[in-house]
Amino acid sequence: MKTVSPVAPRAELRAALLTTLGDLLRLHAPHATLLACVGDQTARVRAGEAAQLLSGDLVPPDDWLERGEMTWITQGGALLGLLHSEASTEGQGVLVDMLTLLLTSARASEAPGDTELLISQLPVPAAWLSTDLSVQSVSRALLEWFGWTETEVLGQRLPDVWPGRNALPGLLEQAAAGRSLHLPDAPLTTRQGERWVRGEARPYFGSGAAGVLLTLQDVSGEYAQAARVSALMDSEAPTALLGPDGHVLHASAGLLELLPLTAPAVPGAPLWAWPCFADVPSSVVQDLFTVARSGGAARADVPLSQGGVLPLSVRRTSLPDLLVAEGLPAARVGQAPAGLLGQVLALTDSTAVALDHVGRVQFVSDSAAELLGLEVGRLLGLSLTRVMADLGVQVLRPDGEAHPIPDWRTLPLPLTHEVLLGLPSGKMRHMQLRATALPAEGSGKPGLLLTLRDFTALRRAQAKMRHDARHDALTGLLNRSGLNDALTRGTGLTGGEGRAGAVVALTPCKFGELVAALGRTACDHLLIQVAARLNDVALDEGGAAARLNDTTLAAFLPGRSAQEALERVQKVLKDPLRAGRRDIPVQFALGGTECAGADIQGGTVISDAEVAMQHALRQLDTPEQASVFRPALRAQMAQAFELEDALREAVGGEQLTLLYQPAIRLTDGRPMGAEALLRWNHPKLGLLGPGQFLGAAARTDLIGQVGDWVVRAALRGRTEIREALPEPYGAWRVGVNLNLQELRRSAGLRELLPLLSAQGAPDIEVTAGSLLDHSQETLGLLEQLRSLGAALSVDDFGDTATNLAALTRFPLDGVKLHPTLTARLPEDPRSVTLVQATVDLAHRLGLWVTAVGVETPEQLRVLRELGCNAAQGYAIAPPLALPELLDWLRQGEQSAVSAPNTPPAPTRKPRAKRTKRE
Repeated sequence: MKTVSPVAPRAELRAALLTTLGDLLRLHAPHATLLACVGDQTARVRAGEAAQLLSGDLVPPDDWLERGEMTWITQGGALLGLLHSEASTEGQGVLVDMLTLLLTSARASEAPGDTELLISQLPVPAAWLSTDLSVQSVSRALLEWFGWTETEVLGQRLPDVWPGRNALPGLLEQAAAGRSLHLPDAPLTTRQGERWVRGEARPYFGSGAAGVLLTLQDVSGEYAQAARVSALMDSEAPTALLGPDGHVLHASAGLLELLPLTAPAVPGAPLWAWPCFADVPSSVVQDLFTVARSGGAARADVPLSQGGVLPLSVRRTSLPDLLVAEGLPAARVGQAPAGLLGQVLALTDSTAVALDHVGRVQFVSDSAAELLGLEVGRLLGLSLTRVMADLGVQVLRPDGEAHPIPDWRTLPLPLTHEVLLGLPSGKMRHMQLRATALPAEGSGKPGLLLTLRDFTALRRAQAKMRHDARHDALTGLLNRSGLNDALTRGTGLTGGEGRAGAVVALTPCKFGELVAALGRTACDHLLIQVAARLNDVALDEGGAAARLNDTTLAAFLPGRSAQEALERVQKVLKDPLRAGRRDIPVQFALGGTECAGADIQGGTVISDAEVAMQHALRQLDTPEQASVFRPALRAQMAQAFELEDALREAVGGEQLTLLYQPAIRLTDGRPMGAEALLRWNHPKLGLLGPGQFLGAAARTDLIGQVGDWVVRAALRGRTEIREALPEPYGAWRVGVNLNLQELRRSAGLRELLPLLSAQGAPDIEVTAGSLLDHSQETLGLLEQLRSLGAALSVDDFGDTATNLAALTRFPLDGVKLHPTLTARLPEDPRSVTLVQATVDLAHRLGLWVTAVGVETPEQLRVLRELGCNAAQGYAIAPPLALPELLDWLRQGEQSAVSAPNTPPAPTRKPRAKRTKRE
């Protein structure tokens, strides 16, 4: 055996794989297109065309998503290929299985024995031969043909195993030399009897060795049909093939029988000169020929020289300059239906067959003859039932159940019935059959007129509509309606309806950001990959997978609890998805629910899974991203939705308000500014703090609008105080909390620039966690705010993760100590030390220090002694509405006159239980 390097045959193996894929399409789906992963490239394969190797990844063209049907070929969650067809893909299960086997084997083609395994699994008779024509691998189909066993043929030379083919060795040797050959058709004696075989031999490479791939095809059907057609031409029907001048090129036995014994046919003579007709040359026949040659359809009763008449029709064929003359046998003259009916039907496009009283064809339209695959003249005078049986025409009920070919004489008339016709070409056609009686001529018996209407396009369109109504166009999975049917009625499930199990709904997180980064087509490819993995899991479990909407998918896993189903799906989703040449890790939110084994309400179960998924989606700040449904979640999610909906109205209305908690300088006790605290006067729930609704705003597009409102309201409050008390508080400052991440992603700052430039920005408080992002964008944003007059402070300093380098990198003016740092003052010595160290560090960096959450005068005293610059808290004043703040400031001015360096007395009002942050 000739051996080659393992690298050399890879291109040849790829070419052989592409050729085999093309052969499979040619045999099973000649109008389909395959996109397949071949090595590190994508191949486009169509029957009868050279395969194309494309750059890029396996992504369906946009027009595939808009029309036709697409089947994706997967194995173990990996996408191997996409099969697209404009027509229905029903009945292509064998093709999909073979494509899966081929493409899976190709992925591991470097492993020893893969080629032998591939050849042995081919569904057609095939053998892989070495260069000396010894058999290396043989398909099961070929073994079954000849009744061989593998031990009898493996290692043997094929000419020795298969004697009697003298030309075969020479042809195979040419293939081994690198030339693809078509073997001539030949009859072979096999285990099942004699059959006609057509073959191909082509060079083939695999497992590091070169050889010949021999494939055979059973074409006995073609030869059997040819024999039947030849037998029909030898029937009694008088038929002649005419040239452009009317001369007879071929005459059937039936026409020759009409000749008088003393007057044989004249070779090359025109039909009207044949002595079988009376009054030679027959002007009637000549007129028929003239009309037919001009493109019409002509028919007339022609007198015969031996008496009687012959109903004769002449028409053009599909070949130029050839015409056909067709008549009934002389022995049947007088049994035909009225000639006028035949002429009317000939001039229409009706698919019609007229039978006499015993079921013999008296007239057949061109479209009916074309449907059966025969010339008109080969049907006239024959039993329609026998012709259909000889041609192998199958009659099926619309549901596909076999139906015997009817005895046309026993049909109840009139009759309208829909049937499936299995034609000699192998195609199935949906036909509406109508049978009506034909009036008898003279003393004859009535005949039968069969008319057919092709409903195939309509039924296929209806089938496609039913399929599309239950399936998703992009992924091929069930849609919401289809999964509902599967759960409620067991449609398409292995065990039928009533199976207990769990439904898991899932959605990729931040899918909108993925679309913005990768593009919609690439993200559709990601969804196809997710769908493939989910479908594999569902099929393995005997369940079903579905795509519920643009980004939400679901799977029903029978026999699983909700937690088990969630873990099973999470396992298959943990590996990254592919986008181009990149691995994309995608985070998913999952929700699961269980369904009972009887009376499953599919819609309710799906909705429960989606509710749990939405709950998980809202918990993405926690490690757990999967939720199991419980009834309380539905009320919780409904309340959250109502809150989000009401928040939209609150932003545009008068429900949002600001409270102001003043801060004082600890050196002299003078108020210096206030922090603006957001509140929502909810019409039903009362006054809500920001922690109760800002999460809902962040999940919607409202967070930017809320921040915009807060800045504008704070500037109005600052202006009002400065104008009301210009002398002591003309430089009054107001601080607001802003989320830098949301501000970067929104257009809020750009829209506020004119206002901030005109009035000056309020002081900005940012969380310590937001400064962990050391991007240039964050630095530029802070510098821009500072240039507009804002003093920048780090809020909640000392409570969360803080990179101390951020205190020097960013243009900060101060820090605000978290309330937990001051809560244990002055009793806890360690707290005192910690606050003192923090204040000392901030002062060394040139930062102003404000203590937050100061509750007692004693804490104020200690903070002043530790060098803290400012303080705010209930020891000074609670959060106040703007009018109350003005009263408090005026009261403070009066106190300052009577007792300098004394802050205003706290406003007396009920204390609510304080949260971590007001």
